[in-house]
Amino acid sequence: MSTSPRRRAFVSLGSNVGDREAQLRAAGERLAALPLTTILAVSAIYETAPLELTAQPLFLNQVACIETALAPFELLHHCQAIEAAAGRTRTVRFGPRTLDIDILLYEGVESNDPELILPHPRMWHRAFVLVPLAEIWSHAKGMPEVDVAGLAAALSGEQGVERRGAVRE
Repeated sequence: MSTSPRRRAFVSLGSNVGDREAQLRAAGERLAALPLTTILAVSAIYETAPLELTAQPLFLNQVACIETALAPFELLHHCQAIEAAAGRTRTVRFGPRTLDIDILLYEGVESNDPELILPHPRMWHRAFVLVPLAEIWSHAKGMPEVDVAGLAAALSGEQGVERRGAVRE
């Protein structure tokens, strides 16, 4: 396990199969239990329509800001283990899923590795990521200077994002 300095990261969580809220809650608990990791803030939960493959149930989405000493690939592998524990199967790209966890940004890191592209390549075009991210962007130490709130506002009208809960800090 890494002994690197603690850095901030933003991760998105989504679910559209089974008890969606319970899946997000359990994923948050598992993220909080990761070694060398602290959750700094969690956005409200939003209900959103699927984008790429539209013939599937609505998603619940949220974003968490964490501080971690896990290296980016270690964090990725932990996130994939959390997905697997939730019954995630990868049969159809952009298809229904019990749980999806994506690393959006990792402080001071850019990556073009096929396994982990950072910043997340599609995040700037997805209201279901940007709207919850904007809520907790005040924790964005060491992140790119981007008008997240402006991008979120522009996309939320087009893509339909409905708030279901409160921000936790």
